[in-house]
Amino acid sequence: MTVSSQSAPAGAALLRDPRLNRGSAFTDAERRALGLEGLLPTVPVTLQTQIARIHAQLAGLDNDLLKYLFLSDLQARNETLYFAVLMSDPAAFMPLVYTPTVGEACQKFDHIFHAARGVYLPITAKGRLRELLSHWPQPDVRFIVVTDGERILGLGDLGIGGMGIPVGKLALYTACAGVPPSLVLPITLDVGTNNHDLIEDPLYLGLRQPRVRGAEYDAFIDEFVEAVQSLYPKCCLQWEDFANINAVPILARYKDRICTYNDDIQGTAAVALAGIYGALRITGGKLTEQRFLFLGGGSAATGIAELISEAMALEGLTIDQARARNWLFDINGLMVTSRTDLADFQRPFAHDHAPIATFVEAVEALKPTGIIGVSTVPKLFNQAVIEAMARINERPIIFPYSNPTSRSECTAEEAYRWSEGRAVFASGSPFPPLEIGGRRFVPGQGNNVYIFPAMGMAVLATEAKRVTEPMFIVAAKAVAEQVTDAHLANGLIYPPTSNIFEASLQTAARIAEYIFDNDLAGIPRPADIEAHIRSIAYKPVYPD
Repeated sequence: MTVSSQSAPAGAALLRDPRLNRGSAFTDAERRALGLEGLLPTVPVTLQTQIARIHAQLAGLDNDLLKYLFLSDLQARNETLYFAVLMSDPAAFMPLVYTPTVGEACQKFDHIFHAARGVYLPITAKGRLRELLSHWPQPDVRFIVVTDGERILGLGDLGIGGMGIPVGKLALYTACAGVPPSLVLPITLDVGTNNHDLIEDPLYLGLRQPRVRGAEYDAFIDEFVEAVQSLYPKCCLQWEDFANINAVPILARYKDRICTYNDDIQGTAAVALAGIYGALRITGGKLTEQRFLFLGGGSAATGIAELISEAMALEGLTIDQARARNWLFDINGLMVTSRTDLADFQRPFAHDHAPIATFVEAVEALKPTGIIGVSTVPKLFNQAVIEAMARINERPIIFPYSNPTSRSECTAEEAYRWSEGRAVFASGSPFPPLEIGGRRFVPGQGNNVYIFPAMGMAVLATEAKRVTEPMFIVAAKAVAEQVTDAHLANGLIYPPTSNIFEASLQTAARIAEYIFDNDLAGIPRPADIEAHIRSIAYKPVYPD
């Protein structure tokens, strides 16, 4: 729809429609035709002038949460300008609309709430989920990001406040890969909260009851999936920030039935694998020669370990040999076969070894080439751990992936300093460039943003029937191949986020090729896949 369409609103109503509103950029002719004269400042401006004004306004705000709120309000009144701003400097704006700032926004959701975005489905509405979902005004939804708020980043149960995650993720689908914003829908499933502080908070906006578990929860999820499939048959469903007890079985239940994936499990795994491929261009050696020790034993750790294992299997190992090169360490120590407290999804990575109680002892005993932190507990990659890794490896791979920054297992400075500048480093949240001993280091960020927007664009461009594990290996390789020798010289093992849009489109094209090659597409193969992707990518411009 354009502002010249007969069905479009006019006058003051047009200025309240974020998808059609151009604000001060309406021309004189448009103002006359659409009943806007007198409702805007006199002189029309260009989109570029509007972007410059937003940059100036943001510069006057003194903390990132205020900037987050400012940008959220901009999205609610002028969607084109919002995405034009994000895409004008993605490296600067991604940390504001997603990690790490979104973590604070979720924690304070009930206190900073301005306006509703997306759909909220409470368990008290079971039996009516299709009806509630049908209230969303857009008839064609291709992507849903959904959370139940139980494990938001590394911050735990934030209940209904978890909505900031689906909203932020879907903004990056558009800003980083051009998925049209009209096709996306953020959803929060409100099944209660076990966070006592939220229940006692008079401003809390969610159900004030303990979380529903078991058969009632499973039936609620089933009804939700059925409602999505009924209303939006071409929709891809992305699960986000569910606790392990639900995330793993939900993915297992639906992954072979509908187009769906879990970004915490599969997206995190793919970005970690991409980082490993990049790191090996610095350290040398084959993937099959590496050994990895994970700090954390949840779904993120097992998801990464499994994708690494599958990638190793593609290079000649059996899957059992590959899994034997991936070890997990959690609050109860090294995961070994003699432990009786392991979940089924952890057992493939529990190996025959004597128990080890401390992480540094596990490093000394197993001699990993890389350590990967997904514990959400800060500072556990301490000096003893980093120094042990540096003794064992000439170029130790150090990946503290926990989000937000406050939960990172170590900082970039700690990793570089304690390894005498030899660490190959990437973190989940951003760290700025730094100098140590006269050398400049550019820390890499192993952010899922390299994966999920590209995956989304590939699914959109192909109308894929399923999202499969090999698609994530393809994505990881495509990301790693875009890292240049100049990037590697500074220690950067991911493409710069300043070029994330182009990187995402190239990755999407590679994934789409796999989809077509393996008969997973819902449309005929175009003659030029990359050109097809670029033709459907959203561009934040006002239509003529």
